[in-house]
Amino acid sequence: MTKTRVIAALIMAPVAICAILFLPTQWLAAAAALVFLIGLWEWLKLTGVDGLPRTVLLVLNLLLMVLLVWASAGSNVLFQLATLVGVGFWLLALLWLRYFNFGAHEEPGARMLKLAASTLAIIPAWAALVLIHDSQPNGHLWLLTALAIVWAADSGAYFAGRAFGKHKLAPRVSPNKTIEGLLGGLVAGLLVAGLFGWWAGVQVSQLGSLMLVATVAVLASVLGDLFESLLKRHAGAKDSGHIIPGHGGVLDRIDGVLAALPVFALGKEIFGF
Repeated sequence: MTKTRVIAALIMAPVAICAILFLPTQWLAAAAALVFLIGLWEWLKLTGVDGLPRTVLLVLNLLLMVLLVWASAGSNVLFQLATLVGVGFWLLALLWLRYFNFGAHEEPGARMLKLAASTLAIIPAWAALVLIHDSQPNGHLWLLTALAIVWAADSGAYFAGRAFGKHKLAPRVSPNKTIEGLLGGLVAGLLVAGLFGWWAGVQVSQLGSLMLVATVAVLASVLGDLFESLLKRHAGAKDSGHIIPGHGGVLDRIDGVLAALPVFALGKEIFGF
């Protein structure tokens, strides 16, 4: 399985990197929308929505993306507001993890909250991606930095957890995650943040701010991963899908990104790097 994961990653990573570096923002936004909407499709399945309602909800979220672009009219204000909404949602998601049994037995209110959560996770993350890529200067490099931090943290946590993992991080939600894995992922994420941040043009005076934002982004990515694990545990599913060999579904690959991108975008706006 590890070999399959590595091969799949070696195929996906160059495609994603080339898209980030060479596509104009509007085309990258369209490509990212496709990926995120596939993740949304899988999220809806985990909440027990299928058939026509699932298709309708997917189309509504697509229309919301189109409306966001149309209403922006050259301004980033709506994308910034959407990013703030995303950060707020993930803060509330912490509370849901604290009461992880809420929604486990298909309570009507909990299902509605899961459906709302899908939009509150997908749309702000997509908006943050567009906001970062469209920023000047070197927005494409900053988006690559944000994603590389999450990718490095995920890989660092995986290998550190396998090598040193002893203390469970959240055993009732995700039994395989460990505190040692979290620390390994954090170290890997910070190293990549420094390297890619230098490439993107961060100033020495801004390095501390970048490390702070990267730290919060890594922790947010773990939160996103745990929240998806909560959805899968409630649904009795191992993976969100089977579209990516060795990795499961698209949602399994972007769960951390959904939470980390709004945090990184907000930090970038605050500290101005």
